[in-house]
Amino acid sequence: MMSLDKAKVFEIAQRVFLDEIDGLNLVLSNLDDSFIAVLNVILQCNGKVILTGIGKSGHIARKIAATFASTGTPAFFVHPAEALHGDLGMITNDDLVISISYSGETEELSGILTILKRRQVKLVGITGNSNSSLAKIADYSLDIAIKKEACPLNLAPTTSTTAALVFGDALAICLMHLRGFKEQDFALSHPGGLLGRKLLTCNKDIMRTNDDIPIVGINSSLKEVVLEISKKALGFTVVVDSNKVIGVITDGDLRRGIVGDEVNFRGIKALDLMTRNPKLVYSNDLAVKSVELMEQYRITGFIVVNEYDQLCGAFNLHDLFKAKLL
Repeated sequence: MMSLDKAKVFEIAQRVFLDEIDGLNLVLSNLDDSFIAVLNVILQCNGKVILTGIGKSGHIARKIAATFASTGTPAFFVHPAEALHGDLGMITNDDLVISISYSGETEELSGILTILKRRQVKLVGITGNSNSSLAKIADYSLDIAIKKEACPLNLAPTTSTTAALVFGDALAICLMHLRGFKEQDFALSHPGGLLGRKLLTCNKDIMRTNDDIPIVGINSSLKEVVLEISKKALGFTVVVDSNKVIGVITDGDLRRGIVGDEVNFRGIKALDLMTRNPKLVYSNDLAVKSVELMEQYRITGFIVVNEYDQLCGAFNLHDLFKAKLL
C-alpha cells in the first residue's frame, strides 16, 4: 500500500472536481430545444414517469425517479432485467419511460425498449452517443456526451453519471417551477421527515387544551397562582378577565413579585404579578414560526388563541421537543 501523500491526494481530488466540472460545462453548452421537448412531454404525461437503466446508470435513474416523485412528478424506477421477467406489466401506455445509458447500446435495455416501442409507450433516452440504438429508438433524446471520465483509466463511470444526474435534477427543478410546486406540496410528500414536520405541524397540533391550560383570574391570590403554575407544569399561567387574555405570569414573574421584606403575601393578586400584553400565537399558524418567536424574544412558552382571539391552548418548549421541532 502506498504511503499517504497529502499534497498528492489533494491534487488528485482537485483533478476529479475539475474534470467533472468541465464535463458538466460541455453538457451545458449542448443544452438545446430537446430539453424543452422532454419537459413538455413529461408535463403532458397522463400516467407516471418510469426511469430505467442498469449498472451505474441504474443507480442514477433510481435517484432521479426519487427526486421526481418528491417534487410533484409521479415516478418510479424499473430495473431492466426485472422488466424482462414480468415488471413490464407495471408500465402502461399512459406512462413515459426515461432510459439512461451512456453508450446507448446496453443489451438489457434494448430488449424492453423494443417491446415498449411496439406498445407505443413514449420513450426518452439520456445518452452520450447520439448515433446509438437508444438515441434512434427514443422519441426524444438528451445528449450528455463528455470528453472523458474523471477516472484516470477513463473507464469507471464518473463524469458521465454526474452529467446524467444533473440533467435529471434540471428536469425536476424546471418541472417544479412549471407546476407551481411549493413548500407545502413538498412537505406533503415528506410527512415523516423534519422538513415535513416543520411545514405541516401547526400550533393546534401541539398545544395543551381545556383543563390542561393554566388559567387564573385577575383577582386570584398568590397561592392560587402558584398552585395553577405547579399543577399545569408549563412554567406560566394565563391571566384572564371576562374570558379575555390580559396577561401572563411566569415562574420568573413570581420570584420577582415576592422579593422584598415588606411584601404583603396575603394581599398579592394575579393582577400585581402579571406581564401585560403577552405574546400570542394563532392556533392555525405553523409551530415553526413560534420557535422563531421563542428565539427572538427569549421566551419558553406561548398562549394560543383562535381566529376570534379567544384562548384555546398553550404550550412550552418541552411540547416543541416532543413534536420533534427542536
